Amino acid sequence: MPFFMLIFRNLLRQRVRTLLTAFGISLGITTVIALGVVTDSLRATAQDILKAGGSDFAIAQSGSADITYSTVTEEQLQAVAAYDGVEHATGVLLAVSRLGSNPYFIQLGLDPSDLEYFQVPLLAGRHLAPDAPNEILLGQEAASQLDKKVGDTVELKDRTFTVVGTYRTGNTYEDGGGMLPLATVQEYERKQGLITLIYVKAKPGTDLDALTAQIKDDHPELATLRTLSDYADVDQGLQLMDAANLAISFLAVFIGGIGVMNTMVMSVMERTREFGILRAVGWRPRRVLAMVLGESILLCLIGAVIGSILAVFFTRLILVFPVVRSFLDPQYTPEVFLRGLVVGVAVALLGALYPAIRAVRLAPIQAIRYE
Repeated sequence: MPFFMLIFRNLLRQRVRTLLTAFGISLGITTVIALGVVTDSLRATAQDILKAGGSDFAIAQSGSADITYSTVTEEQLQAVAAYDGVEHATGVLLAVSRLGSNPYFIQLGLDPSDLEYFQVPLLAGRHLAPDAPNEILLGQEAASQLDKKVGDTVELKDRTFTVVGTYRTGNTYEDGGGMLPLATVQEYERKQGLITLIYVKAKPGTDLDALTAQIKDDHPELATLRTLSDYADVDQGLQLMDAANLAISFLAVFIGGIGVMNTMVMSVMERTREFGILRAVGWRPRRVLAMVLGESILLCLIGAVIGSILAVFFTRLILVFPVVRSFLDPQYTPEVFLRGLVVGVAVALLGALYPAIRAVRLAPIQAIRYE
């Protein structure tokens, strides 16, 4: 009988125990993968924020705990726009409030004249008109959730806004929200003369590294955002998610390892006579060791497969909530599933170490006599 088939048949001896252990392992791996998917998805959303409107980079207040808390003045916006390498600088004020069933509807307040540079591909209707304070553009996802089309109205902040257009940028952050006149958002948010972000479109051929370095030197109170590492300067959320992911991975290895160890110890004790006979007929200790470790690894691989399936199922399931779809687009990268597999193998090795050593140390004569 092939060695692999022998390992597989050994696991089938106690089907219920094997399945329960594999399921227990899969729960930990499900958590690791699902959290990894959410983290990667939030990273993609953060990247969308930095590149909104087809900009080359964004600027925010340095040291902000959250990007929505960033406060930049219109004077700083004008100073950035005056640099030689800047083709256009768009000031955007972010606001988050309830609209319909979505308690986290994202509003981007910007000057209607900036839409010439801030790329917003229309699906229907037109752009915001100058001196029209009660107009709104809705992203495709937001319009779908609200069941609104051009000409309809929405109630926001005790005001009635007319939908004059819908757009799709392919950017989750933009498509799940709406765009309104900057002055209107400043008024109801009580942030006159303030914005959250500056989106910069550089002139063709401009050295972006030199431009961003110059802006940082001249304005140390501002942070230039081109990459996700820059994003961490104005938002600590991704760092916290990474820390939580690492902590849960270690916890999954520890708890899963105990479960596997319990299963493998019981298996070794129940098969003591079998190990004695195998040793007596010429099996070397390393072959016995390979069999015990192989059973543990196969058990954890089964758990990893189940955990991966459950992780995909649950991360797709949360998309039934409109509020989630407005800012999260699940990213199923190979790295996420590889991390789950690594956790599974780590659990297998940790859980099988003691049982495997115990099986190898059994003296053949004593093991055959074992009752």
